[in-house]
Amino acid sequence: MKGFGLLKSSIVVKTVGIAFVALAFFYLGKHWSDDTYQQLIFFSSNSNTNAKTPSISISPNFNKTFDIKSLINDTTEVETVADHTLPAIPPAPLLSPPPPPPPPTVQRLGVVDENGVMTDEFEVGEVDPNVVENRSNETKAVEGDIGVRVRVLKFESCPVSMREYIPCLDNEEAIKGLKSTEKGERFERHCPDKDKGLNCLVPAPKGYKAPIPWPKSRDEVWFSNVPHAQLAEYKGGQNWITVDKDKFKFPGGGTQFIHGADQYLDQISQMIPEIAFGNHTRVALDVGCGVASFGAYLYSRDVLTLSVAPKDVHENQIQFALERGVPAMVAAFATRRLLYPSQAFDLIHCSRCRVNWTRDDGILLLEVNRLLRAGGYFAWAAQPVYKHEPLLEEQWEEMTNLTTRLCWNLVKKEGYIAIWQKPLNNSCYLSREPGTQPPLCAEDDDPDDVWYVGLKPCISRLPEDLSGANITTWPERLNNPPERLQSIKLDAYVSRKDLFRAEGKYWKEIIDSYVRAFRWKTYNLRNVLDMRAGFGSFAAALINNQVDCWVMNVVPVSGPNTLPVIYDRGLLGVMHDWYKPNLIDSCFLDNNCTIPVLNRLSLHRCEPFDTYPRTYDLLHAAGLFSIEQKRCNISSIMVEMDRILRPGGRVYIRDSVSVMTELEGIAKAIGWRVMVRDTAEGPHASYRVLTCDKNLR
Repeated sequence: MKGFGLLKSSIVVKTVGIAFVALAFFYLGKHWSDDTYQQLIFFSSNSNTNAKTPSISISPNFNKTFDIKSLINDTTEVETVADHTLPAIPPAPLLSPPPPPPPPTVQRLGVVDENGVMTDEFEVGEVDPNVVENRSNETKAVEGDIGVRVRVLKFESCPVSMREYIPCLDNEEAIKGLKSTEKGERFERHCPDKDKGLNCLVPAPKGYKAPIPWPKSRDEVWFSNVPHAQLAEYKGGQNWITVDKDKFKFPGGGTQFIHGADQYLDQISQMIPEIAFGNHTRVALDVGCGVASFGAYLYSRDVLTLSVAPKDVHENQIQFALERGVPAMVAAFATRRLLYPSQAFDLIHCSRCRVNWTRDDGILLLEVNRLLRAGGYFAWAAQPVYKHEPLLEEQWEEMTNLTTRLCWNLVKKEGYIAIWQKPLNNSCYLSREPGTQPPLCAEDDDPDDVWYVGLKPCISRLPEDLSGANITTWPERLNNPPERLQSIKLDAYVSRKDLFRAEGKYWKEIIDSYVRAFRWKTYNLRNVLDMRAGFGSFAAALINNQVDCWVMNVVPVSGPNTLPVIYDRGLLGVMHDWYKPNLIDSCFLDNNCTIPVLNRLSLHRCEPFDTYPRTYDLLHAAGLFSIEQKRCNISSIMVEMDRILRPGGRVYIRDSVSVMTELEGIAKAIGWRVMVRDTAEGPHASYRVLTCDKNLR
């Protein structure tokens, strides 16, 4: 009985314990199943065995709202939501999930396909017609890797009075402040200060039309594009230019060749057969060019002629030349070296060019001597050559005396033309009588140093290795590495000839693709500017592709001076710095200036180009902005590009990805139609091509 009692007592205890645990779980279950917390929607199997799909069970918390943040953080009292009676919802079949949408079609804006192969099939993109409307100089600051930069959102148009504005030649404030103007200083560069630079878009004349294509433009241009009849009135009797209804027409005459430029060129060829236009003579300079008929007609003889004149009383003569499609720049023989290298031109021509060659002991003719290639010719057509008057005869005697001391040989004098030839080496200079003036320049003088360098009263020495004199004839010289290539200061570890050939191959492939993909031959390109030319291979590739245009090859001061190579190839070029030192010009003209040259070139501001507005059909810049952005606000360069670009013209900027976004934004602010394209290297290359079109406005 005792054992039974113990057993009974143990069973009771276990029973009571189990009951207690059951009650506890019942209590906890009821507590935690209170409506305070949201229940989930879940899937369950239908009790109907005939059902083929699962049904959805609805949580009792359906259609209730809760403060989730409070539930998570447990910082506030949970909102109590009234219970709602839910209608019975019949079970619904679970639909199969829809298939994923197809990937969007990739819009290809580059000129390469998905395999990185060049193709003609690409999208041009849409044009926003509002991009050129309502321009105003609205700006905002943007932080970048190199600090805070100002991004211009829109540019406004300049006043109509600025439609022929050349910033560095129309700076009236600086010109009025000159101490002297007797030597032509007013016609040289006097660029605006940094805070007074061009910050608007130069407008075209009313009624401006797309230029007449070359070669028809040689003989006629639209009056509305250069609406200045003064030159036609002033030179009406000299066969320069006439007005015919809505056009200017150019009969091909000049002051000294009233019977036409062709007859004049024939006369020169008969006087000096060795001049061999288009073979031995390829690059010429026409000083005081008028409307450039001399250069226009030489072009048909395969001679590339740069026509230069100051913006003087005939101020629109260079503008007419450029509208015709003839290579031309505004330049003056005054107090500084012209921006071309030594031994650049095979022929230099002056027909009544209004330059006093013998002033200041012949310092201006010494500049011609620097520019003239060894063995090259200087042709002078002027009254002292043929008129027998005391004053004119005295001028002729001074000229012959000076040219003799320069060791020039008068090879022919006929009618009103006299032609001299420059020696091939320094032997004549060294054999002159001691004390003969002008002297030879010092051996350390660099005749290719031209950026803001004053004229020097000395004879530039010729290289002892005769480089520059023994170049090949045209057209072979275009693709042959010239000997002066070895004198270029380059940080190169490989052969310069290898670099020359590599650059030529590089640009040949690119221009081949441009001509094919962008159909450049249909663009009527005539005036082209390469803003960072290197050895001039971009221009050479255009010639090899038979694109009938001429290229002004710009060599920036910030890089190696490759201008001698460009001219030895039979091309044109000019030294320029899109930035100008912030020092007074007199320091550059003073050979004893105590400021080191490197320090003079370290402080720069944006500087415009010496040409009229609406000069070029195509502007090309390769690697320019990524290099120069550290020294200048690149928006000012692009505004200058808009000034010199013809309406309807194009811009091709080939540069690194790092600057492409900024360039694209500035181009849109200017009002160009823009497109960023892949290069032939594919979409992952570090370079892009920004193509821009300027509206014909």
